[in-house]
Amino acid sequence: MKHLLGLEKLSRDEILSILHLAAPMKDIILREVKKVPTLRGKIIGTLFYEPSTRTKNSFELAAKLLSADVVSVSVATSSVKKGESLKDTVLTLEAMGIEAIVIRHSRNGVPAYLSSFSKASIINAGDGQHEHPSQALLDLFTIQQYKGHIEGLKVLIVGDIMHSRVAKSNIYGLSKLGAEIIVSGPPTLIPEEVKNYAQVEYDLDKAIKKADVVNVLRLQLERQEAGLITSLQEYHRFYGLTKERMTKAKEDLLVLHPGPMNRGVEIDEEVAYCDKSAIQEQVSNGVAVRMAIYYTLMGGREE
Repeated sequence: MKHLLGLEKLSRDEILSILHLAAPMKDIILREVKKVPTLRGKIIGTLFYEPSTRTKNSFELAAKLLSADVVSVSVATSSVKKGESLKDTVLTLEAMGIEAIVIRHSRNGVPAYLSSFSKASIINAGDGQHEHPSQALLDLFTIQQYKGHIEGLKVLIVGDIMHSRVAKSNIYGLSKLGAEIIVSGPPTLIPEEVKNYAQVEYDLDKAIKKADVVNVLRLQLERQEAGLITSLQEYHRFYGLTKERMTKAKEDLLVLHPGPMNRGVEIDEEVAYCDKSAIQEQVSNGVAVRMAIYYTLMGGREE
């Protein structure tokens, strides 16, 4: 692998290889000395055209723990504001010796476009409504950590399936690893083609009874302005993960959320921090998985 553009094109074995590598990376994070020389001498650039806290900082911390140097490009103060094209920006970073570029962009397909000419490894940190592969990989790793396996599990994804890049990457990854996928949300936010991959259940109270894992998507509040949901209160009533709704779930249900959370909309605070929740663990696992991605793409040394 030279690039990580999405999970749609990755094989089952490639996904499992990254998850396998993430386990020893997690051990590094948990030990007293949290740094290894694996990517010493390598330079990684982060280029985010959309706001990010978890993903950007996670990628940058993962690089530093592997002893790589990190260049964080601030789009707001870069030559992009002077009219420099995306291609020229990437070629400039390459000329500086950067060997991997982590990019987030609001347009679908931008990482794939960059991979068509870039000598650096391109890592998709979220492109439009297309994919968010590293988030899906950390979700898979978290499920594997808590459940011991993925194949045969019933995984429920709740929310805006239509516009969510997290949902798309999760669906591709879960399908390849043998999970049974259920999606639930307002009919206006579930595309017809998702039925090729998942069971659709519009009634969340019915869906949650079947689930081993529930992954709650952040409700993108601009969807309300577009008329795709009637109100936040109604969304919470029918599709919010509440304490009452959790009483209908299996005793060992695992709760995930990619963050940031809209508390009181798609999930209640007492659910987000209950003993069934692995939301904080996902953040830690995100660093480990992104370390594994770097190792895979940049040829880390065995030690």
